[in-house]
Amino acid sequence: MSGKKEVYMQKLNQAMAVLNRVAEDNTTPRNIRRTAKQANDMLLDESLSPAARAANAIDLLDQISQDPNMPMYTRTRIWNAISVLEGIRD
Repeated sequence: MSGKKEVYMQKLNQAMAVLNRVAEDNTTPRNIRRTAKQANDMLLDESLSPAARAANAIDLLDQISQDPNMPMYTRTRIWNAISVLEGIRD
């Protein structure tokens, strides 16, 4: 069980690193940076299971990934974070 939790924590950290990069990128529109920060904060919420945190963040990121103002490289990073988070299950 702890091996699975360790893998999930690595995935959460990997996704958070990607989201931090998006949140700190000044070439990305402010609303997208703000949403990346919110998703990152959701991943840090230890009151929820890793799978619940991932699901909440995926929902938020999925909505923002439809934004037509998002630069393509930022969209690719968001999709990358989503694909990492989709591997986290209860």
